Amino acid sequence: MTSPTVPASPVTVVVRYFASARAAAGTEEEKVELAAGATVADAVQALRELHPGQLSRVLDAASFLVNEVAVRDRGRALGDGSHLDVLPPFAGG
Repeated sequence: MTSPTVPASPVTVVVRYFASARAAAGTEEEKVELAAGATVADAVQALRELHPGQLSRVLDAASFLVNEVAVRDRGRALGDGSHLDVLPPFAGG
């Protein structure tokens, strides 16, 4: 006899916006609930849906940090309680 499969719990990610991303999102920080096993790419898509308009352009050029570590692979899975920082390109040196 096998036990029924229990659906995995969703994960909540804290998204922090900086500079023009903050202005485009209209907030400094928000919590986003994603499906279990969600990746950075899934989070970015969810953000596009939550904030249609200006934020999409910012997300196209943004860099991301997960728990303060730069993300190169948007296929990286996000754990419950992870912090995702959205960093638009910065001018200057």
